[in-house]
Amino acid sequence: MTQGNTLDTQTPPPAGPDRRRFGVGALASLFAVTAPQAQARAGSASLDPTAWSHAWPPADVIPLWPDVPPGRIAGFEVPVTPTGWAGGAWPAAFLRRTAMPTLNVFRPANPTGEAMLVCPGGAYVFVSAAIEGVDVARVFNALGVTVFVLSYRLPGEGWQDRANVPLQDAQRAMRLIRTHARAFGIAPERVGVLGFSAGGHLAATLAVDHAEPVYQPVDSADRQSARPAYAGLIYPVILTDGPLAHVRSRTELLGPSPSPEQAAHRSPNLRVSLATPPCFLAHAADDTTVSIDNSLAMYAALRATKIVCEGHFFAEGQHAFGTGRADQPSELWPQLFERWARSTLRQVSPG
Repeated sequence: MTQGNTLDTQTPPPAGPDRRRFGVGALASLFAVTAPQAQARAGSASLDPTAWSHAWPPADVIPLWPDVPPGRIAGFEVPVTPTGWAGGAWPAAFLRRTAMPTLNVFRPANPTGEAMLVCPGGAYVFVSAAIEGVDVARVFNALGVTVFVLSYRLPGEGWQDRANVPLQDAQRAMRLIRTHARAFGIAPERVGVLGFSAGGHLAATLAVDHAEPVYQPVDSADRQSARPAYAGLIYPVILTDGPLAHVRSRTELLGPSPSPEQAAHRSPNLRVSLATPPCFLAHAADDTTVSIDNSLAMYAALRATKIVCEGHFFAEGQHAFGTGRADQPSELWPQLFERWARSTLRQVSPG
């Protein structure tokens, strides 16, 4: 295990007392949301940006791959500013240029033996490691859950077979967590996945395609199952085709002109099977960035296949509400999810 991580450090995190201002303006620029939508995002409790450097990286950081990850394109240079970025300063908690993906381990004071792989979002342009990583770890550590925040590779940053790159990292992460389960005091059969936005797409893809061979095994850890015990999908990108698809996430993952077959292969709602683990969904009806129809499509597919599932759909909350907006119903989703997960683990025997 090593300490440290790969992130773009060209600009420090902005200072200021607003707990959620860190990254909100940048998100607004990236997704072209309106000023009221950006303001609405500021209602969620979040990590004070001045505390970022103390919270990240945690004490335990596990590299995913023993050597260069699969499919590195030699000589590829990641642009400092991605196409379409108009946010000015690049927030330090928006991880990019990740050549060596990592598991970042946050341990609870009173562990229950449960663990979660957390996949932050960011449209596959960056990894939002504060509000959908460190904040999430803080909340679930308090509930006794050991949290592994995944700093995964971005498909457009010089990797072959770009549509499989995030899934390679997610599968490998689940296998490493189970390999190190005893060291972290967790039960390998009680490891779930939780993802947000594009990270929700990654979590959903892991849930439906955990057994898809997307990389050559590199060591004994790859004999472990990559199937999560359950999946939490929070305002997830699901659809990769049609008017309700999130175009930026699809383009970053699949390239500018994916075929219908490529899009269908990475639409998790079309890949649900009897091997899919139980799923929990939460989404806001007023989300104008990733339509709630993404979650509804996944929910319908799960129900049609008779997979255990639960959905919480809030009237308000917009996108990127993280661990929930203060004094709104979305603030309760972590507790609902934790109770659902424990109940599900008692009833369902994961493979």
